[in-house]
Amino acid sequence: MSRIARLAPTAATTVSRRGFLVSTVAGGLAFSFLTACGTDPTGPAITVGETSYDPTIWYSIGGDGVVTVNIIRAEMGQHVGTALARILADELEVAWDKVRIHHVDSDPKWGLMVTGGSWSVWQTYPLYSQAGAAGREALIAAGAAKLGVDPATCTARNGQVLSGDQSVSYATLVSDGMDQAFTPEDLAGIALKPVSERRLIGAPVEALDIADKTTGRAVFGIDAKVEGMVYARPILPPTRNGSVVNSIDDSAARGIRGYRQALAIEDPSGTTSGWVLALGDSYPAAMRAADVIRVDWTAGATATVSEADLMAAANAALDDPAAGAILDTGNTETAPVFAGAETVIDAAYTTATALHFQLEPVNALAELKDGVMEIHTGNQWQSLVLPWLAQALDMPEDKIVLKTYRLGGGFGRRLNGDYAIPAAIAAKTLGQPVKLILTREDDSRFDSVRSPSVQRLRLAADGNGRVTGMEQHVAAGWPTKVMAPFFMPSGTNGVAYDPFAVSGADHWYSVGAHRVRAVSNELANQTFRPGWLRSVGPGFTNWALESFIDEAAHALGQDPVAFRLSLLTGEGRNAGAAPNSTGGARRQANVVRRCADRAGWGQPLPDGTGLGLATSFGQERGMPTWIACAAQVRVDRNSGQVTTEKLTLVADAGTIVDPGGAMAQMEGAALWGLSLALHEGTQFEQGEIADRNLDRYTPLRLADTPELDISFVESSEVPVGLGEPATTVVGPAIGNAIYQAVGARLRHLPITSDAVKAAI
Repeated sequence: MSRIARLAPTAATTVSRRGFLVSTVAGGLAFSFLTACGTDPTGPAITVGETSYDPTIWYSIGGDGVVTVNIIRAEMGQHVGTALARILADELEVAWDKVRIHHVDSDPKWGLMVTGGSWSVWQTYPLYSQAGAAGREALIAAGAAKLGVDPATCTARNGQVLSGDQSVSYATLVSDGMDQAFTPEDLAGIALKPVSERRLIGAPVEALDIADKTTGRAVFGIDAKVEGMVYARPILPPTRNGSVVNSIDDSAARGIRGYRQALAIEDPSGTTSGWVLALGDSYPAAMRAADVIRVDWTAGATATVSEADLMAAANAALDDPAAGAILDTGNTETAPVFAGAETVIDAAYTTATALHFQLEPVNALAELKDGVMEIHTGNQWQSLVLPWLAQALDMPEDKIVLKTYRLGGGFGRRLNGDYAIPAAIAAKTLGQPVKLILTREDDSRFDSVRSPSVQRLRLAADGNGRVTGMEQHVAAGWPTKVMAPFFMPSGTNGVAYDPFAVSGADHWYSVGAHRVRAVSNELANQTFRPGWLRSVGPGFTNWALESFIDEAAHALGQDPVAFRLSLLTGEGRNAGAAPNSTGGARRQANVVRRCADRAGWGQPLPDGTGLGLATSFGQERGMPTWIACAAQVRVDRNSGQVTTEKLTLVADAGTIVDPGGAMAQMEGAALWGLSLALHEGTQFEQGEIADRNLDRYTPLRLADTPELDISFVESSEVPVGLGEPATTVVGPAIGNAIYQAVGARLRHLPITSDAVKAAI
């Protein structure tokens, strides 16, 4: 039985995380007073010319009182429109049945368009709260004038302005004509409603997009069609980078009905070097042709790279003490502490390459129309992809539009929109629309995989078992360095680093001197295009951290839960700060206590059964969601088989805006973490992914799904993310439970039965 609290809102806050994340939104772009118009292929149409009032670019109120909220976040099953629209509708005081959502196409006026990092609700909350409050104030002022009363006597409720026994509807006010605009300064000064008057935030409401998903009306990128289009399937080169096409022999394809031609992609952006497209009148024709066309390539430098090579490169990079960036964790001078320590504990942890394997393979339909390149596709980071397209097509960005569609799974794969580029180049070259679809195997071969990782951890303790210092050294491929280098801060030693390949290591434990080093695996960066997979860096940093904390507790003769609580003191830099991390490590300690109590920590269990706990603050230190997981597992000593019986999770995510969505996100993230812990993982062989379909790559199956007990801490703090944090705690909780059950310490993900047998 899961519990979701009905929570209160927070006052308007100024969000400061990741400079440009908000500067592009909260600056002039966010509150320019432009009218959004067009047709959303997955939502309601907005009729241009109809009487409407647009207080900000984020929504319109029609003459019928219907409020259409513009959504710039990708919908990939998480019902993001429902969550975001209710933020605005609550402040606007409109009835939920009068709210519609409109997923917009790319346009510079929207600012940063990205869906990832568990950012959507956190990033949007202050914007939509202020936008809704602005509209409410304007409507109250107009309503007071209409009723001939003092605005101070008026309130707004359910799409009406009320004063005593008089009322006037929003529909009437809009139909009469409204044009009040607000400056950013005006918006910043508008007071939000008090906590007691929240009516939609935290309350159960009907999701706005489920009906279309269940009836088949929702249109996904793979469904897109335009008149006169041809189909394409890529013939992928032997290496992700550096391959050059020497010749193409399509003689065997010429007899295939519907086959048109083979086209070598010349990509000035360097994103899809060496790709060849098989083109046909139908997708089956393109698929069959791609199988028989023979391409001679000069392969790139990574044609023989294996998983072992990638791991060796990571270890070699870690061996160089001058390599990498040092994160700001306060006192990073650990050498004296370790030199004088009574006890030193060290261990190394690794993770294998992992795929996204979303249900809908990546695809894009491109059409050059009246001098504008329109690309119909599902994408998570339009703002990242547009510059690549501009370079590849030699066209200005304002002549390229990414049309918005539902995503049949994203999980970070569609942050990298590389698949749109060959379609666009082909459409421009041929002068007709081209629809590119990758098969499941194609998608896996050139997936933006989660890099394999190697981590080394050390902990120092005095004679009383008190921790005096800690180090965590993290080596992996860096997706941000490869795809978004503008998003990389510098460490205390002046070296730039990928925050998404190390976040989580900068933890909230008070451990004395604390040194975190982020090291790039350059061989990984060259071999594949590292990606952001659901939970990103914390998916492996927290595996190592929470397994190691557990290991240290046992080595020091302390209870693992009590040991964690002794380190979560909330002192100094771990005290937290408003608006995002108010309460700091004390809130993390709270979820640890609650989770341990709910799971029955310390109670006897059958032989071969263990309970392990892990905690984190995903997704990032600057936007912490405090979370803990207790995993109960059963281990067969003879086979090494691990069965996860129950996962207990407690999260403090601040204000829970959308209870149903929050629960779905927690459930999905927890099961994803379980899948990565026990079932998923592949390796590189000869420069490419070895396991390319579900016969060999085997995510969690329904039969292996455990009981879930998920609860949320009641809070009125800033709402933070829930899409990924649960993924980060399940793996280490399972590893720690295995140790409790049979005394075997596992240090590699995924955990296999053979590895368990070997460790027992």
